[in-house]
Amino acid sequence: MALPLEGLLVIAVEQAAAAPFASSRLADAGARVIKIEKSGGDFARGYDNVVHGDSSYFAWLNRGKESIVLDFSQPQDLALLISMIARADVLIQNLGPGAAERAGFGWRAMRELNPRLITCDITGYGEEGPYAGNRAYDLLVQAESGIASVTGTSEAPGRVGVSACDIGTGMYAHTAILEALFGRERTGEGSAIHVSLFDSMCDWMNVPLLHYDYAGTVWPRVGLAHPTIAPYGAFSVAQGKQILVGVQNDSEWQRFSTEVLQRPDLAARPEFASNRQRVENRAALEAEVSAVLAELDVDEVRSRLASAKIAYASVNTVAELSRHPHLRRITVETPGGQASMAAPPYQFRDQPRYYGPVPAMDQHGDTIRSEFTSTTFVPR
Repeated sequence: MALPLEGLLVIAVEQAAAAPFASSRLADAGARVIKIEKSGGDFARGYDNVVHGDSSYFAWLNRGKESIVLDFSQPQDLALLISMIARADVLIQNLGPGAAERAGFGWRAMRELNPRLITCDITGYGEEGPYAGNRAYDLLVQAESGIASVTGTSEAPGRVGVSACDIGTGMYAHTAILEALFGRERTGEGSAIHVSLFDSMCDWMNVPLLHYDYAGTVWPRVGLAHPTIAPYGAFSVAQGKQILVGVQNDSEWQRFSTEVLQRPDLAARPEFASNRQRVENRAALEAEVSAVLAELDVDEVRSRLASAKIAYASVNTVAELSRHPHLRRITVETPGGQASMAAPPYQFRDQPRYYGPVPAMDQHGDTIRSEFTSTTFVPR
């Protein structure tokens, strides 16, 4: 069965994680993605070597692509790149601020050359403003955008444990490119997209931002709890284990008190009657909940929660995730062997997907050079 983006050509002048995330999802959907690497390769290749000698990031974010090494400072390589872009449907790049334009393949010039082209530039802080020229890496943007200030415990801020800025920005870029492709079907014209890591995280920060702007509330760091819902967090049970409980509304609180805690008196206490009151009296509330759950083993707590239809979760480690019964995996070929990794979250029923191999550096260089230097560009 044909994939939805088959026949599309994507040129990805990319490195690290944000742009490779976006282009890898286009490749998953059938687009031909040619990854342009500088001499020495995408520096994400060197982040680690845990996947048969390749880095975990690179194996995850570069499946299904072709690789060619180009030196934009050399006229012949720049001419080849421009020839490829002239025939492309999408150009993605996340080089340093202004680097693509200085090298000779900025979005304005490329869209003039190829009006159907969709360009997607990914930057750290945008193209204007005092920080536009700053380098931006995931942890730096987590700190600058305030994400770190609402993550962690009351004692100290913390980093989201995965590359949230890169992943979120890659998701936004992917979505915008798909919108632009749909728009091109209607108008025949491409688009010029820009996405920044900072803007992406500011969108994620809207709830704490709105609380601050309209109520003066400083969003607290609460670890494995929720700033505006209670009881919603991790509680210790017997044998040193933890379980995370999520009570979302007042009717759930009534069931949680009477059926799980078997303390109907708590449901009747006026200071716990509504979610707002439970949050205001969080310390007293959590003391009561903790006292009951600490005496029960995890299986008994799970049984009571399930019977009362109260949401709960284990506080799993990565090792436990690796063995999780709901973890779906795909197998991807890498230069060093097969790699098993978590599957993309979306599934097309009755349309199984094949995920292409991870390329070695410049693996397709000779073939691509021959293809794009031996043909003449004809505008579509």
